[in-house]
Amino acid sequence: MATFVKAQASSFIASIFDFLTTVVCKEFFYLWYVTATLLGTIAGGIINFILGRVWVFNGKEKGIPQQVAKYLIVWGGNSLLNTSGVFVVKHYTGLSYIISKAIVSISVGVSYNYFLQKKFVFA
Repeated sequence: MATFVKAQASSFIASIFDFLTTVVCKEFFYLWYVTATLLGTIAGGIINFILGRVWVFNGKEKGIPQQVAKYLIVWGGNSLLNTSGVFVVKHYTGLSYIISKAIVSISVGVSYNYFLQKKFVFA
């Protein structure tokens, strides 16, 4: 249970970077919200990998190249789910991109990221 709580805390921290990057790209650089979402996902993914390796799953004993390769596979799915999910939720519900991103991020984080990181990336 402690690992799950740490993973959610790590995800929350990464999400802060993700959301800040997304909002800055959209509101200050006037990028399309889907592009901004992708860039935010990249920023959050980097933070999440570092925290997952060092703090959550204590993966420092394992080789970093293998973990990076596995993480990139999982992150690719995460990125696809988040980016397309934000588009679908915003497009079909009319919610703002920020609310859409929050809904999708929480859903993907709990249902996809945790289990794949625990059982595949940092196992």
